[in-house]
Amino acid sequence: MEYVIEMNNIRKEFPGIVANDNITLQVKKGEIHALLGENGAGKSTLMNVLFGLYQPEQGEIKVKGQTVKITDPNVANRLGIGMVHQHFMLVQNFTITENIILGSEPTKSGKINIEKAANEIEELSKRYGLAVDPHAKIEDISVGMQQRVEILKTLYRGAEILIFDEPTAALTPQEIKELIQIMKKLINEGKSIILITHKLKEIMEVCDRCTVIRKGKGIGTVTVSESNPDELAALMVGREVHFKVEKSKAIPKDAVLEISDLVVHDARDLPSVKGLNLSVHAGEILGIAGVDGNGQTELIEAITGLRKAKSGSVKLDGQDITNMPTRKRTEAGVGHIPQDRHKHGLVLDFTIGENIVLQTYYKEPYSKSGILNYTKIYEKAKSLISEYDVRTPSEFTPARALSGGNQQKAIIAREVDRSPNVLIAAQPTRGLDVGAIEFIHSKLIEERDKGKAVLLISLELDEVMNVSDRIAVIYEGEIVDIVDPKETTEQELGLLMAGGKRESEGVS
Repeated sequence: MEYVIEMNNIRKEFPGIVANDNITLQVKKGEIHALLGENGAGKSTLMNVLFGLYQPEQGEIKVKGQTVKITDPNVANRLGIGMVHQHFMLVQNFTITENIILGSEPTKSGKINIEKAANEIEELSKRYGLAVDPHAKIEDISVGMQQRVEILKTLYRGAEILIFDEPTAALTPQEIKELIQIMKKLINEGKSIILITHKLKEIMEVCDRCTVIRKGKGIGTVTVSESNPDELAALMVGREVHFKVEKSKAIPKDAVLEISDLVVHDARDLPSVKGLNLSVHAGEILGIAGVDGNGQTELIEAITGLRKAKSGSVKLDGQDITNMPTRKRTEAGVGHIPQDRHKHGLVLDFTIGENIVLQTYYKEPYSKSGILNYTKIYEKAKSLISEYDVRTPSEFTPARALSGGNQQKAIIAREVDRSPNVLIAAQPTRGLDVGAIEFIHSKLIEERDKGKAVLLISLELDEVMNVSDRIAVIYEGEIVDIVDPKETTEQELGLLMAGGKRESEGVS
């Protein structure tokens, strides 16, 4: 059998960790081949070896039957291999064209020929249904559009084999549908795709075959049409995974968080939250469902102190915290798992240990008279790393060296461990695998059962429906309805999220 890519017995080590332990991956021409594994299983490492960013300790790579040495990404590009990274590698204030040609600029008598490049990019974009404007600046376009620029960057360099690293992690459901169409189009044009993911639904929908990696070892390759999500989940995690969240009935008590007539403006100073009212009770998980961009971000930022409210009030246990500084809110009992883990969740150059005490480092036992007690800090970090299964070589590792999912687990460990009176969980499972999602959901329910209030904001409808005790639907900055998850359907929620009315009230 002729494979377009063969990676045989690849071994890659980092200090204190074997990331790839003799893994074999064989990709056929014209297929979408999934690479499935938990956070930190070694998927991205294996692809970074294929793309020439890492050199393996042993093993061989064949491209179209020929053994090759991929010493850096330029060699990979010459062999027709392109990679779309999970965190995009784009220059924000350059145009789309400038980003795409960066490093392989077409010159005419020593000058860069931007027009020629822009025309080529426009043609490529039309051919693959990517619909981008070559002259737009990166800082002015959506995340989904930036991803298309990354895809175009690989196509412009003549890639035949495309590696997608968790391509749907930051996309809206609509953008995910569009991306799937784009992937199918690429395959019809004779390209081959390797898709790194842990979303089983996507694998079932678009992939032909799937190779599973667990803790750095290859577990095997299955044909997707002969498999099912339960089997794939068990292969990935090494045990049976329960997709249904087990929980007892909520026993809500008094309102802990009360939001009245809240108005918040967005970055362009336009009203984004418009007179919103909502209360979250002790002992319940209130889920917020909505299409991205309907005021969720501004609402979270106003509650947590990252953005000023224009008017209205936010009360915690009866105390007005509307204009309180962020640290004071934290001390009053607000916990926050932010939706952007790099921007608001971690200091990437600090160690994992330091990140775990970001909310408490100035208190005893972590410091005394302004002097940090690192012994205590790292003791604490060690116990949370083990409890939350944060996969890291040690508590002294810088946060940026961890996989996205393990960074997320560290943030969740820090926030849940403080057991705040109200926990704002924004996209808490974004980028996590099914085993970790199951664990995080159980932690949120544990907090609820301790009598804490949890406000869950998620773009994953099944997460909102599975975990919440009540669901508030947000549309254009207002709560349009509150429904019982046991009595609603995805269709009804979808209708409300689009600004419609419930069946019983007549459709508007």
